[in-house]
Parts: sequence; C-alpha cells; structure tokens
Amino acid sequence: MDLSDFKKTKLADQPGVYFFKKGRQILYIGKATSLYDRVRSYFSQDLNETRGPLLVKMLSEATTLNFQQTDSVLEALILEAALIRRHRPLYNTRAKDDKSYWHIIITKEVWPRVLMVRGKDLIETIEPASVKYTFGPFPQAAELKVALKIIRKIFPFRDKCQPAEAKGGGRPCFSAQLGLCPGVCSGSISQTEYARLVNHLRLFFEGKKVILLKKLEQEMKQLSRQEKFEEALVRRNQIFALQHINDIALLKASPSSSRLRIEAYDIAHLAGRHTVGVMTVILGGVPEKNAYRKFGLRGLASDKVNDIANLQEVLERRLNHPEWPWPELVVVDGGKAQLKVAKAILDKFGLTVPVVAVVKNEKHQPREILGDKRLAREYESEILLANSEAHRFAISYHRTKSRRGLR
Repeated sequence: MDLSDFKKTKLADQPGVYFFKKGRQILYIGKATSLYDRVRSYFSQDLNETRGPLLVKMLSEATTLNFQQTDSVLEALILEAALIRRHRPLYNTRAKDDKSYWHIIITKEVWPRVLMVRGKDLIETIEPASVKYTFGPFPQAAELKVALKIIRKIFPFRDKCQPAEAKGGGRPCFSAQLGLCPGVCSGSISQTEYARLVNHLRLFFEGKKVILLKKLEQEMKQLSRQEKFEEALVRRNQIFALQHINDIALLKASPSSSRLRIEAYDIAHLAGRHTVGVMTVILGGVPEKNAYRKFGLRGLASDKVNDIANLQEVLERRLNHPEWPWPELVVVDGGKAQLKVAKAILDKFGLTVPVVAVVKNEKHQPREILGDKRLAREYESEILLANSEAHRFAISYHRTKSRRGLR
C-alpha cells in the first residue's frame, strides 16, 4: 500500500482499531485515538527510521486496509487486545511473544477475582487450572491500570478481598466502601448475581459491547417485570455508563501514537577493568525492562580506559541486531565526543535517528543535554530517565562482573 491507497480510505478522527490485510489474511492490527492520524503516520517518508524495517515490509505486502470505529479509547484498547489474541497477526510479533506484556485474568473460583498479570507469570507461575478467562496482551501497565479503574466503576469486581464465608464475617473491604467491589466480602451479593456480573465483564473484555448492551437491556426489563427496581436501576446505569464512557484519564495515560522509543547507552569500568556496556529502553515514558541489553566488552577497548571506543563497540553490536525495534531517539552519557561518535555510528548503519548526550557535573548529576534542543525540551524527563536507568543498569552489571572476577 502507498499514500494514494490511504487517500482512498475514509478514516474518521475517532478512536478505533485498524487492520492491514493481504487478501483475507490479517497482517497487522493496531489501535488509535484518531484512526485518521494514526494510519496516516504509516505513509510518512521516515517510516523505516521511526518504526523499523518490519513495518515497512508489512506495508509493502498489505493490499487492503479495514477499520472498526469505537465509541471510546477504552473500547479501542480492549478490542485491539481481543482481536490480536483471536487472529494472531504475523506482524504483531511483540504482542504475541513478549512475556513482559500484561494480561487480565478471571480466576476459576466460586467468587472469581479479576487480576492484572504479566505474560511471564501467566506462563511460569500461575497454575492454568486456576484461570478461567485470559484477556490481552496489553503492552502498557499504566494504560491498563487506568482502563481497569474505569471498567471497575461500571462493573465492580473482587480482586483481593476474602469472601464473607471464608473470613467468618461480613465487614466490607475498602474497595467495597468505594463501590468498586460488589460486596463479596460483606455477603451483600449472591453467587448467582456475581457470576452474572463476571459474565458481563467477560463480554466487555472480549470486545462484545453490542452483545453486552443487549444483554443488560434484557435483564433490566426482566427485573422491572419482577418489580426488582433497584437491580433494574443498576442495569440502566451500567447501560448509560457504557454508552457514555469517560476515558479522559485513559487518554492522559496512553502513550502518544509511535510511543517514542528511546534507547540509552552507558559504560562502566574500574580503571579499565571488568568493562561493560548497557542499553536501556524507555517506551512511551515507561522503562521497557525486557528490552534492556548487556554487553561484556571485548578487544583492546576493554583493556584500557577508553569510553569512546567502548561506546562505539556497544553501538555497533546493538545495530547488528535488526530484529530489535529501531530507536527513535538515542541517548548517550558524556559530552561532545560521545555525541559525535554516536552520530557517526548511526550514519554508518544508514539510520537517521536523533542523538542527545547527557552532560554530568562533578557530582555526576545531569547538567545539560547536548544535541537536538527541541527534543531535549520536549522529552527532557524521558531522556533523563533513560540516562539514569542506563547508569544504574551499567553499575549493577559491572559489580556483578567484578564479583565474579574476584572469585
């Protein structure tokens, strides 16, 4: 597909999910706060530099673009995860394989809990027999936490509290006092009613809002006929809330549309001994710790105090891994010399990526940021976070390697 194909589509400035397809095969699924702006970004001239060669390849194979509008960003988030799980598109590789991604699970208990868990824990720690439903993957923990807060106000659920019969009392938990738990802890909801509530949650997490609304409307009418007016009112309020989701908080928590990927590099050694280099990643303002990398340095550079040569080696070794997502901003620790060598290495590999250097004072605290002034102003907190993480990670790795060397 190319820009002329995009211009033929009628994408709205509205939240939703989009699908790049090759014939009937879905190649890639993504979500957007604005379908028009998000999909338009795939046809920019710098796609290879900003998003990497994998998505460029996907776009060259795609023949059609489909989309599904949603009424809110929250629904787009939930629907994207449900569709990726259902279709497992070829180019959503990180979402399929990344064990650091988050999932929502509903436990297989008499009083099921709704929990956030990492993919790693889902595979290695949690017993499969204890899980009834799994939803995801969701890449951003902060985004998912906000989403769950919104959902929980509509459909209260149990997460940590003990059921009334298990604790031998009926005192409501703190969440129940806030209206976020339906009263499992105080005995104010029956197992039948709670099971029905869990089913409503399941439908929502599966992206089946239309079916859920019809179900709630049917239940509301039935409860009214039975003169259970308080319960009918609850259903009416849930219907209204689903039709008027307030997800401003989610918009604030959501990363911007490429979710800027920042890579930071640092070197650690003791008078040239046990020299190590590291790479840390900040994605959408959040540390992406599964993407951190360690480099035990080799060759002459590791035998003497030569941070420039060490940085050059680390960058070259990193850039020989095209299967890793490309950075959109590179941060190095140091001054003009480090900035110059980083730019030279990126140019050598044909990557047009901005570079900044964090200069430290005599107390090793950030003094200024060299390089692109606009980026330094706009992403100052993310740059400093990336640099701080790189320094912490490098020192930790260096100490580990030093201890091993002393044995």
